[in-house]
Amino acid sequence: MRRTLFLALSVVAAGALAQQPPPKLEPLPEPPPPPLIRDGADEPRVRIAPQEGDRVEEMREGGRVVMLKVTPPNGIPYYLMDLTGNGNLTRRESLDPGIRVPMWVIKSFD
Repeated sequence: MRRTLFLALSVVAAGALAQQPPPKLEPLPEPPPPPLIRDGADEPRVRIAPQEGDRVEEMREGGRVVMLKVTPPNGIPYYLMDLTGNGNLTRRESLDPGIRVPMWVIKSFD
C-alpha cells in the first residue's frame, strides 16, 4: 500500500515539474581567437655568462663548441654540454650520465 502511494505521489510530482517552462538561456559569447604560435626566431636569446673569476675551458669539435667546463674559484666544476647539436647548452654536474646507486655490504658469507 505504501509503495503504491509513494509511486502515485512520485508520478504526480514528476508531472508538475515537467509542466514548468525551462529557464531562459542566453547565447554564449564568441571565444577569443587562438594565440599566434611563433617558431622562436624573433624571441630574444638568453645567455648566462660565467661569473667573474670562473675559469672556462672550451671543447670544440669541427669549429663548433660542444662542451664548456666552468670551474668557479671556490667551488665544484660543472659542465655545459650541447647534447642535441643545435647550440643549446645543458648544465651537467659531472660527465658521467649514469645514475650510481650507493651500495653497502650488509652481510658477507666468508
